[in-house]
Amino acid sequence: MNQLAVSLATFAAILLWSSSAGFAKPEYTRRTDKPCEFCHPPNSRELNDAGKYYRDHKHSLEGYKPNPNSKPERAPGKPSK
Repeated sequence: MNQLAVSLATFAAILLWSSSAGFAKPEYTRRTDKPCEFCHPPNSRELNDAGKYYRDHKHSLEGYKPNPNSKPERAPGKPSK
């Protein structure tokens, strides 16, 4: 019985931890009509300037102006176009 309780508690903790993490969602790309890379560096969950703006402005890009000095990042090992 004790092992069952520990197993259930562990499962519940993992479930709660994994569901509480805030990650990009497919509806964000549909809502903004932007690719994931618009707000995230390639192959990363980190946020770039656009992603931080989106997060801090109630999930809206309204009023966002890209920094003209910033260069888009590209995935490692991929040639630029």
